[in-house]
Amino acid sequence: MAEAAVGDDFYGEDPTVEALEARAAALLHKDAALYVPSGTMGNLLAHLSHAPGGGMVLGPEHAHTFMSEGGGVARVAGMTVGPVAQQGGRLDIERYASLMDGASILSPSPSLIWVEQPTRGYVVPLSDLEALTRLAAARELPVHFDGARIFNAAIALGVSAADIARHADSVMFCVSKGLGAPVGSLLVGTTAFIARARRNRQILGGAMRQAGIIAAGGLYALEHHVERLAEDHVNARRLAEGIRRLDGIRVDRPLVETNIFYAEVERAGITPHAFVDALRRHGVIVNHPSVGQRTIRFVTHLGIDAADIDAAISIIGETLGDPMSRQPGTEVCDL
Repeated sequence: MAEAAVGDDFYGEDPTVEALEARAAALLHKDAALYVPSGTMGNLLAHLSHAPGGGMVLGPEHAHTFMSEGGGVARVAGMTVGPVAQQGGRLDIERYASLMDGASILSPSPSLIWVEQPTRGYVVPLSDLEALTRLAAARELPVHFDGARIFNAAIALGVSAADIARHADSVMFCVSKGLGAPVGSLLVGTTAFIARARRNRQILGGAMRQAGIIAAGGLYALEHHVERLAEDHVNARRLAEGIRRLDGIRVDRPLVETNIFYAEVERAGITPHAFVDALRRHGVIVNHPSVGQRTIRFVTHLGIDAADIDAAISIIGETLGDPMSRQPGTEVCDL
């Protein structure tokens, strides 16, 4: 990163940004790509660049763009949300069809179909993606994939990211998270779509100057850290199985497909927030539950190995007061 060739990306003059965008487009077999500071901006650009304000975007009820992006879909893109119930990674194709066909002059018209791949750690089967995109195409509706961790989905499915992306008109993915780069995401799609997104990025203040410094980290991530995501999946399964053996906590799924799963504390007298705070004091960092929720998200990533997983399991058990979890060299957590 320190040695990256840089220029003014505002004017399209940064060679490292251009190289990253070309690499991203080629990996997902799309015409063009746009480098943006965050996945949230990439998703917002998809809303702005695919559909006019006043329409409805149909997507999973827990979609990050609906629940965790500050309401930008409504406030900035001017779109309403049509949340669709989703169990695990499976898509309710019949429900999408009924929502696409059920609009009247009294309701906003569906104008964009949204898919998360993966979603909350679950992987959407390729057959579901194909069915949904065929449905959308018949109604001339664009499809966007929030593929923040699309390479995790590809590893889990045993296919390339391009095999997933071919079902979408546009895809956003992050080079941070499991891929390990410090900053940035890529939005990919057709040349015309990316041209609209580039203009909208300017409106949002997302154009950057000598961005090659951070784009170089993204290039390194794509060249060196994609295949190693499988290690994160193995570690997540190891962590989930270890937690399953403890009393007072329940993992939310029988099979961990990628590097994310959720668990719920069931020990009387221990609140989820107190549990998370106790883990943090002993070096195990997990997400606090969302407002009104009790489930805690566990994520494995670059820099975590099997020894770290075993230590975390021990600390989690001790925090719950499970005497069978004690491992040499770990401390008892004080709630």
